[in-house]
Amino acid sequence: MLTFTLPDMTCGHCTGAITRALKALDPDCILEFDLPAHRLQVQSSAGRDELVEALAEAGYPPA
Repeated sequence: MLTFTLPDMTCGHCTGAITRALKALDPDCILEFDLPAHRLQVQSSAGRDELVEALAEAGYPPA
């Protein structure tokens, strides 16, 4: 399980966009969101660098 801090993630729209971006990369990934803490935990077969790139392309670069 990888943890990312996403300062720009603030609402349900954000979580939807992030979910779509990461599910496009790995349809079987498991996502756990903590909006108040701006934290995302991801269980995925994709590597950390791939996930960071997908998050950045979706507009939510990790801090």
